[in-house]
Amino acid sequence: MTPRQQARPPRGGTTPVDFTEFYRAHFHRIAVQLYAYLGDHGEAQDLTQEAFCRTLERWPRIAGYDDPSAFVRRVAWNLATSRLRRMRTAVRHLARQREEHVPGPEPDRVALLDALATLPADQRRAIVLHHLDHLSVAEIAQQVGAPEGTVRSRLSRGRAALARHLTETGSELRRA
Repeated sequence: MTPRQQARPPRGGTTPVDFTEFYRAHFHRIAVQLYAYLGDHGEAQDLTQEAFCRTLERWPRIAGYDDPSAFVRRVAWNLATSRLRRMRTAVRHLARQREEHVPGPEPDRVALLDALATLPADQRRAIVLHHLDHLSVAEIAQQVGAPEGTVRSRLSRGRAALARHLTETGSELRRA
């Protein structure tokens, strides 16, 4: 007998089974089947739970079927098959991607980032905008909404703090 034949429309005059009892009686068995099929216990439980949620939405109608568990089982297996299809597609997509090897940061960069992290935010921002983004003092002043003299002061104090930090830690940045 096929699942469609087992999951026939409701019989007339039958009192529906309590969904909670139905769930307790069938959840584990269906989850174990999906676990064997998928090889992932958590995914099997999630998909079984989804199948039962979909069943609950239609419970008044499905409760009257000759075998309501056939409906849940069919939904769960369809969900599992769809999940495997999506995973295969994702794996094929990843296999076609070129693997790009990016070297780790140079020691100089690590030392500079560590030193920058010790600066107050306003000094760090001025240093980064001036030396890495190549903005002028006037452009930085406009962007941060501070007078040019304040920006020059932040740059001066930031450079001095960086020099102290790099000297104290023994780090030497190579001149570019």
